[in-house]
Amino acid sequence: MILKKVILGACAVSALAAAAAVGVVAAAFAVYAALKPMIGPAWASASVCAAAALLIALGGLGAALAANPPRRKASADKDLTAKLIELAKEKPIVAASAILAAGAVALKNPKITAAIVGAFMASKANGPKK
Repeated sequence: MILKKVILGACAVSALAAAAAVGVVAAAFAVYAALKPMIGPAWASASVCAAAALLIALGGLGAALAANPPRRKASADKDLTAKLIELAKEKPIVAASAILAAGAVALKNPKITAAIVGAFMASKANGPKK
């Protein structure tokens, strides 16, 4: 039963690949037929070849980027304040919204503000542990 499903899946994949190949060949003939009256048969075939090469190059570039995505610079060595400042520079509207939301929370519930300030001051008083 499992072998039958594997064989049917392989047949389906090969049928789709054959249909895609037929579509590509038909598109190439259509481009050739459209260009032949305007630029002649030699240049029409060269244009079809160039279009195919361009598609292959784009596919290769996409595969290369998928295999090795570009790496972002590491920001693990930055502290929280530097990360927040960098985020505020990149997205100022989000930063302004966060400040307004924090201000609204502080006005609505001063106990939360006092607890946050107390925790912040306690961590500064203890200092960083080495």
